[in-house]
Amino acid sequence: MAPEATARQLPIILALGTTQTLAWASSYYLPAILADPIARDLGVSSNWIFAAFSGSLVISAVLGPRVGRQIDLFGGRPVLSMSNLTLAAGLGLLGVTTSIPVLIAAWLLLGIGMGFGLYDAAFGALGRIYGDTARRAITGITLIAGFASTVGWPLTAWGLEAIGWRNTCFAWALAHILIGLPINFFMLPAVKGARAAAAVSIKPHIPIDRTMILLAFAFAAAWSVTGAMAAHLPRILEAAGATTLQAVSAGALIGPAQVAARIVEASFLSRYHPLVSTRLACLTHPIGAAIVALAGGAAASAFAIFHGAGNGILTIARGTLPLAIFGPQNYGYRLGLVGAPARMAQAAAPLAFGLLIDVMGSRILIVSSALSLSALLALCLLRQQPTPP
Repeated sequence: MAPEATARQLPIILALGTTQTLAWASSYYLPAILADPIARDLGVSSNWIFAAFSGSLVISAVLGPRVGRQIDLFGGRPVLSMSNLTLAAGLGLLGVTTSIPVLIAAWLLLGIGMGFGLYDAAFGALGRIYGDTARRAITGITLIAGFASTVGWPLTAWGLEAIGWRNTCFAWALAHILIGLPINFFMLPAVKGARAAAAVSIKPHIPIDRTMILLAFAFAAAWSVTGAMAAHLPRILEAAGATTLQAVSAGALIGPAQVAARIVEASFLSRYHPLVSTRLACLTHPIGAAIVALAGGAAASAFAIFHGAGNGILTIARGTLPLAIFGPQNYGYRLGLVGAPARMAQAAAPLAFGLLIDVMGSRILIVSSALSLSALLALCLLRQQPTPP
């Protein structure tokens, strides 16, 4: 892409990178810090909070195709702006929660907000704006939002200590109103003629063909590993023989590894079809697992670097691979269809892997590696361009 074209994309990349960081930090990464204090205040097990959180991920998956269709018709500005309002409402309700029904209602709203406002919606918005040339912009916002946990966890932990978990929820809600909403509304371009086009629009028929099935399976298998490792990585590494300090230190390397891999994707790998980088990303987790199997817990950091690097590229591939294979037409809707199984698998993986770890210990890495390799196999069966109907 020409430098002047990249410069024109930069304001949108910075805007969406900022709002994506806010959205992820105040929703997906919230339970890791606030689950225990919320549970103590409500007098329930923290499993209730994680169950409500998993339910919110399922809701966001179910909403994916509908959200993508709305972005195809109206662009990303109204959808992402609505996500800020919905996430703010969910966080506000979470802050006043005094019972399980209110907790569930709050996470229902947060699930809707995540469906309207996380990566798939942002990728769809970029596809609507830039079409076939959206790959660099997609990579750009993941580079920025890759620091969501790095920013979000310390801020949430600081808020918990300084003002309590309820006021922390209110503060995140206020950030959506004062920061996220204005940026999404004023920085994203309006789609000309969207209302007229919507009036005569017919819901597109997208066949669930071999390419769609392989792509959906690959992402579901890969993201089940991502969801499981996000929840259980320290526990798995300790089962492999790492000390608590080694396991925690290894976990801290995942974020930098993700960002470093995305820089490689944006520079060196951008000259190749996204299938190449996605296939490479599916290999990194099994390589890390093999190193742990050979060297034990002392290799915890090496595993974290390999896993994090693959995860960093897979996040980009969620947006770039469907765009490269199918093109920009109905991109948001197609992204929602392909991404729905991955979101559901990501929601179910922490519980499923938690039960298996009790039985298998560190040998659970055999299961996660098999899932990654099955994703690689599905990607190897894909062609760079589908056969025309």
